[in-house]
Amino acid sequence: MAQYRKKPVVVEAYQTSEDMDIYTLEGVMHASAGDYIITGISGEQYPCKPEIFAQTYEEV
Repeated sequence: MAQYRKKPVVVEAYQTSEDMDIYTLEGVMHASAGDYIITGISGEQYPCKPEIFAQTYEEV
């Protein structure tokens, strides 16, 4: 079995201060206050918990 690494991709994100619903490619997802809202390379948006965001992304 081969191993793969994600290509480095720069995304835009902000941390929300309130609960909100995000319309994603997979349907509506709930974001809690403190979650990051990420805009992907195709303009799609999705929420991400702060712990996961910190492990996955770094500021450029």
